[in-house]
Amino acid sequence: MFKRVLVANRGEIAVRIIRALRVMGIPSVAVYSKVDKDALHVRLADQRICIGEGPARDSYLNMDAIIMAAKNMECDAIHPGYGFLSENSAFARKCEENGITFIGPSPDIIDKMGNKSAARKLMMEAGVPTVPGTKEPVYDAEKALPIAREIGFPVMIKASSGGGGKGMRECMKEEDFIDEFNMAQRESANAFGDDTMYIEKLILHPRHVEVQIIGDKFGNVRALGERDCSVQRNHQKLIEESPSPAITEKVRKKMLDDAVTAAKAVGYDSVGTIEFIVDQSGTYYFMEMNTRIQVEHGVTEMETGVDLVMEMIRVAAGEELHILERDLKRRGHTIECRINAEIPEKNFMPSPGKITHLLLPGGNGVRVDTAVYTGYEIPSEYDSMIAKIIVHGEDRMSAIMKMRAALEETLIMGVDTNLDFQYKIMHTKTFCDGKADTGFIKAFTEGGKQNAGGSQQ
Repeated sequence: MFKRVLVANRGEIAVRIIRALRVMGIPSVAVYSKVDKDALHVRLADQRICIGEGPARDSYLNMDAIIMAAKNMECDAIHPGYGFLSENSAFARKCEENGITFIGPSPDIIDKMGNKSAARKLMMEAGVPTVPGTKEPVYDAEKALPIAREIGFPVMIKASSGGGGKGMRECMKEEDFIDEFNMAQRESANAFGDDTMYIEKLILHPRHVEVQIIGDKFGNVRALGERDCSVQRNHQKLIEESPSPAITEKVRKKMLDDAVTAAKAVGYDSVGTIEFIVDQSGTYYFMEMNTRIQVEHGVTEMETGVDLVMEMIRVAAGEELHILERDLKRRGHTIECRINAEIPEKNFMPSPGKITHLLLPGGNGVRVDTAVYTGYEIPSEYDSMIAKIIVHGEDRMSAIMKMRAALEETLIMGVDTNLDFQYKIMHTKTFCDGKADTGFIKAFTEGGKQNAGGSQQ
């Protein structure tokens, strides 16, 4: 096992990792920017080191500073959390070159699955269902147009290196294709330094369902159930739940099997997710793979009792998976609401500032992952998520009732949050009936047309 682990992240995920390390008896080192000097992860870690100014590019994205910090603090492993450098193969390689274990998949696997067109081709070859579309990358709008015609409009134009909705355009008709392709390609080049594109058939009114997987270095892979992540705003998830109300037990079993096939096809040896898009008939297609721990990993932990962060650390240290398929008992229903310091009425504009009063919910089956406290100053430099409220009930309706009670109990003063917005969602007929697709939030904010649909993310 590792001697000392540096946590190359901040916020609630850094706190989550530090707590897991403490339980495992492994000393932790927190890195922090100057604006994060009073952050909770800094206070909880065994040791801490400042790595730069506030902006992420000068601190949490500064590979050399993080590697130097790990070497100076005599760390033999780095856990990247999610976001920042968690899916950066160059960083994973730097760790290897410096004799430090990157707690995550190998750089080659990150490269394979990080490029969406390459991942899509790999999944086709493995026999995993994929959305009809291009098998090879495309670079030129004029050459891509005949391909789009063959696929059939409407189509989705996507950046191979995309994420968070960047480099993505829906194209409903042929005459708009050239302009939409060029705009998506420019956005991809600006955001990711990559102008590689691919084209898919546009699935209308879809659901976003992902499968939690974990693999080890001995070829073992387990699927720990699925999460429905369809409730999103601006391509960012707001609510996650498990099991998904959008699929049958028969579809679920096949989806989990296909997720294992997908992971084995790349020799996956860490925690990750296989993301699927599900159409209105219940047919699902591979969308992408996230080669890291997910924000919503706690949903699966509540449902299965498996500590995913600890398992991720163990397999990175070379241990064999001790989770057996027969031991995986998924029970009840789990829902997570992301609590963000933002103003939903102003297009979810961030609301940084000082938290003057804070009361978090509790009780049986209630978990809160957060790094904020009374008096904490939420910085403007980073993501607006400040907490995740996760509840578990014996069935979906009891979980919804428990989430309503937890949101009612939560008090956050000093900044605007989406607490009331989440509370309203928990009372909508569309959500309660399990019919919220990826267009639900857009319809909800545009006048409560809760039965309106969306398109694939």
